[in-house]
Amino acid sequence: MPEEGAGREGISGGGAMSVTVSALTKQDEEQRGALVERVFHSGIAMLEMFSIYVGDRLGLYRALAQSGPSTSTQLARSAGIDERYAREWLEQQAVAGILQVATKSADGSKRAFRLPPGHAEVLLDGDSLNYLAPISWAIPGLAATLPALLTAYRRGGGVPYSDYGAEFRSAIALLNRPMFLNQLGSEWLPAMSDVDRRLRADPPARVADVGCGTGWSSIAIAKAYPRARVDGFDLDEPSITSARENAAKSGVGERLRFEARDAAAGGQAGSYELVTAFETIHDMSDPVRVLTAMRALVAPGGAVLVADEKVAEAFGAPGDEFERFSYGWSVLHCLPVGRVDPPALGTGTVMRPDILRGYARQAGFSGVEILPVEHDFWRFYRLLP
Repeated sequence: MPEEGAGREGISGGGAMSVTVSALTKQDEEQRGALVERVFHSGIAMLEMFSIYVGDRLGLYRALAQSGPSTSTQLARSAGIDERYAREWLEQQAVAGILQVATKSADGSKRAFRLPPGHAEVLLDGDSLNYLAPISWAIPGLAATLPALLTAYRRGGGVPYSDYGAEFRSAIALLNRPMFLNQLGSEWLPAMSDVDRRLRADPPARVADVGCGTGWSSIAIAKAYPRARVDGFDLDEPSITSARENAAKSGVGERLRFEARDAAAGGQAGSYELVTAFETIHDMSDPVRVLTAMRALVAPGGAVLVADEKVAEAFGAPGDEFERFSYGWSVLHCLPVGRVDPPALGTGTVMRPDILRGYARQAGFSGVEILPVEHDFWRFYRLLP
């Protein structure tokens, strides 16, 4: 905590200035109390996310999973960190309910802590659909861009994706990877039975994966469909570098090709049986231009698939947890990234179905079909020729 009175007077925007408030009704007082409680608990959640980041990046959770119940001395030795910091972190994690106390003792140095198996899956199992530790990796990137974000809010414009840094890029990749590898070939693409059949048939089908990021969607397609050839495109050079590295380790690299280029730059017209864009259209400055290019890439009888956030179909406030989650990403990342290259449509994370339908019509598609795929986070759209 900062010292009392420190660092408050010079905050721009009047954050610490007193304001005149009219007499509060009982309802106003109840709302005030509820917001005080909510902001306080949000502060706790923020601090605990930072502590998860520390535990993940220093390998503390993995050390506990491998070594079993550990004292601060044992964790310090196995993870290669300072004992006093180890003790404080272990106690904080236990107080937060992330770790459990395995051996009780009045002497903190003799207290032992364990990582419950269910928590280990969430924090350590990169193949599990329950793996969420990478959310904490996004924190440094979000924090680092705050000065540029404030400038963008005041002047317009955006914040480049590259400014969010390598850990942010890894956070997105690692969060989406389990979904791609576990669900793309078994649930998502089979929802288009004609496409599923074509991808399994000869001659080998070609797939264009637009906004492929670090390549896990492309790799998942190649793994699910042993005959398919997949080309991944992304504007971010570091992402393409990672995609090539991931492909080389995947066992299907000979059927993958990655290229750093603007998705709207065009390509071999009519040469792909499937063109995909996973959780990327809402980040683009000009999604209509990209969708137009995707329509040009697909062969007669082929398909265009867009997967994006499963937000509510219309605005409503207050929103549910996923709507809050989506808007949180939008105000800090997706809208700023999408406003870098003018003229920008400024879509943001909350791209509702009617917004995508409008973009698709402008791009020359005749309609949009929402596929019958049950998913907690994404909605799947087949764009009709």
